[in-house]
Formats: sequence, structure tokens, C-alpha cells
Amino acid sequence: MADHERSTVLEIQNLTKRFGRMTAVDNVSFLLENGKLMTFVGPSGCGKTTLLRMISGLTEPTEGQIVLDGEDITFLRANARDTAMVFQNYALFPHMTVSQNIGFGLQIRKKPKDEVKSEVERLLELVQLQGLGDRKTQQLSGGQQQRVALARALSLHPKILLLDEPLSNLDANLRVMMREEIRKLQEQLHLSIIFVTHDQEEAMSISDILVVMNNGIVKQIGSPTEIYERPIDEFVANFVGYINFFAGTVYSLSGDEMIFRTEHGDLAIQQPPMQVSPGDRLKAVIRPESIGIARPGHQTDAGKNVIEGCVVSNMYIGAIIRYTIAVGDQMVYSLNSLPWIFLPKLCLLL
Repeated sequence: MADHERSTVLEIQNLTKRFGRMTAVDNVSFLLENGKLMTFVGPSGCGKTTLLRMISGLTEPTEGQIVLDGEDITFLRANARDTAMVFQNYALFPHMTVSQNIGFGLQIRKKPKDEVKSEVERLLELVQLQGLGDRKTQQLSGGQQQRVALARALSLHPKILLLDEPLSNLDANLRVMMREEIRKLQEQLHLSIIFVTHDQEEAMSISDILVVMNNGIVKQIGSPTEIYERPIDEFVANFVGYINFFAGTVYSLSGDEMIFRTEHGDLAIQQPPMQVSPGDRLKAVIRPESIGIARPGHQTDAGKNVIEGCVVSNMYIGAIIRYTIAVGDQMVYSLNSLPWIFLPKLCLLL
């Protein structure tokens, strides 16, 4: 068996789902390596939850194949698959205690009582719910309920853990804390996880691999760094963070550097991955954090990468400020820690 086959826990081949004339998932293929956290991310209605439900067995595909650890499970019923799913609303049993919820799957599989008790105690400690086993789930906070749902899923020791927007019902601070806990558990237990979210920041921070979707189609698969720094098209670039587009023409090529001529001035940038030639019309993608702001009169090497603009507004985003700068008829965004009072209205973008 080849190395890549041994390390692959899930293989999706040409998976498609149609509901009548509507195609919810269109010819999707990818591999998930063992012990990795993959996130499906995209706008509402892009097909990410439908794709997850097909992997779990809750939705039957129209076409394609699902292979889990070498076994074709495409049409295997959900309860016969070696997967576990945590739903957006957690789907906890309100009439049961925390311990009973966690041990439910083990009881269904007719495990001995002593084994169930021991495993539940282990999981309570793992998700930091010691001493809460006898409480009813409605007596818990949202974050605690989410931990119960995670523990119940982990009790089955699934080959893949499927998480369908599990943090969407939590407040902002708790979301950050819980995604850090999920990532810590994933690394500690070497779990294979597929995580679904529409939150770009959440996807970027928690994932080994991102699958960016739109209209049922996978637009790009890659690491968060690859997706962020090398988006395949405008949709991906716009979806994973703020973005600035500069239209222009390839002026010259030298080594890895390209001089890109725009109506606002020349930009010296890294050559794109595709083949380009002088005279080609392109759009350059520049992230706001890559754009600095300086006072007029500041110059860099031969004036490259310097554009004059006018600050029109600012917005505080945590510890940084997002500046909106008018450059001709175009609005350009810069993320900067410089306080507004020290910036001139007229400025240079570097």
C-alpha cells in the first residue's frame, strides 16, 4: 500500500447531490489525511452542510463515491458508518443527565455498564466537565452543552468527527475559546475532523486544510496560508478577509519580480503562479495589512509601490484600525495600528 493511501482516512470522488433541478453539491473530490482538521467554508447555501451530511450518511448522494479508511460507504446507512457528528443545535437529550447523554452511544452498542461508566468519567475529564455528570443539560451554559455534544461524539471513537457549525450559537468570546479547545483536543487525540463554518476567521484559525465552496462547487483547496496568500480567483480572495484589487498591465518581468503598471502608479510585486507576459491585463490582489500609510514626501526605491491617497474614514477592529483611503475613484483599505490623530488626511500608501 502506498504511503499516501495509508495516511488517507477519507476519499471523496466526484460527489454530486441534486434536489430536483437544483445541484447542491457539484462533482466534488478531495482527500483527507489521517489526523488533520479540514474545514468546509463558504457563504450560506454553498453546499457545505449537504456535503457533510452525505459523508455522515444522513443524505444520499446522487453520484460519486465516499471511501472511509479504504471501505466504500457511499450508500451505507448512517448508524453503520464509523463517523460521529456534532450538530449546530447539539441535539442533546433534555430528559437525560450529562453522563447519560455522553454514554448514550455506548449503551446503544450494549457496552458493559462498568465500561460505560469508566469511559464517561474519562470524557468528562477530557472536556473539563468533572463534577457535572449528574446535571441536566438545560442547566448548563452554551459552552458546556457544546462540550457534552463533543464528548458524546468522541465516546464512539470515530474515524472521522464531523462538526456542523458547532460554535454558531455561542457569543464571540466563547466561540474563540471553544475553537481553541477543539483544536487542542484534535491535536491531543490525533483526530481526523471535518468542520463546517461560514465564519472566515474561524476557518482560518482552526484548520490544517480549507475547502472553499460557492454554489455547490469547490473553488479552492489548500492550507490557510495558501488560500489567503494565493487565492485562485476574486471570490476566494474576497471571501477570506478584506482585499484590495488593482487593475493594470504587466510592464516587465525580472526574476521573481514583476512590475505592474496601474493608473495610480507602478507596483513591484511577486510574479503570479500562472504564465504572464508583458502587456497582459491583470488584477493584483493586495491585502490591507500589506499596505502601510506614511506622510507625503516619503519615498522608497525609485518611487515603486508608493501611491498617493486621502484618508476618508477609520474603524477600530480590536487592537488595529481599518483605514479607508480614496485613491482616485477607488477605495483602498489598510489595516494599521497607527492612531488616527497621528495620520495626515493626505497620505502615501506603501
